[in-house]
Amino acid sequence: MERVLLALAIVAVAGVVAVVARRRRQPDAPTQPRYHTPQQLDRADFPHADHEWLLVAFTSATCHTCADVVAKAAVAASGVVGFAEIEYNVHRALHSRYQIDAVPTLLLADRQGVVKAAYLGRVTATDLWADIATARESSCRN
Repeated sequence: MERVLLALAIVAVAGVVAVVARRRRQPDAPTQPRYHTPQQLDRADFPHADHEWLLVAFTSATCHTCADVVAKAAVAASGVVGFAEIEYNVHRALHSRYQIDAVPTLLLADRQGVVKAAYLGRVTATDLWADIATARESSCRN
C-alpha cells in the first residue's frame, strides 16, 4: 500500500513539473506596436495659428509616404485652413512634445486645438477633404 501511495505522489509531482515546464516553454504573444495621435494641440506651437483650422503633418525626411501626404495636405491650405509640415530633423522637440511615434501623422485641429481628424500613414485626398468638410460643417452647427 505504501508503494502505491509513493507511486501516486511521484506521478502527481511529475505532472505538476510537466505543466509548469510547458507553460514556461510557450512563447509570449507577439507584441503589437501602439501608435497614438495627439488629441489636443497648442496652436501657438505651429505656423498659421491664426487660421480657423490647422492641418499639421508630422513627417520625416526619410519617409517616402510622407511626401505624398504633405502634397495632399498642402492643397487644402487656404485662408480658413492653415497647413504646417513638422519634419522630424527640423522640429524634434515638437515630435517629442506630442509623442509622435509614427510618421506620417496628419492632424486637423480646430481653433481651440482640439484634434477633429487624425491619420497615421497614407491618406486619400478624398478622405482628407471629406473630413475637413465634415469638421467645418459640424463647427458651423455649434
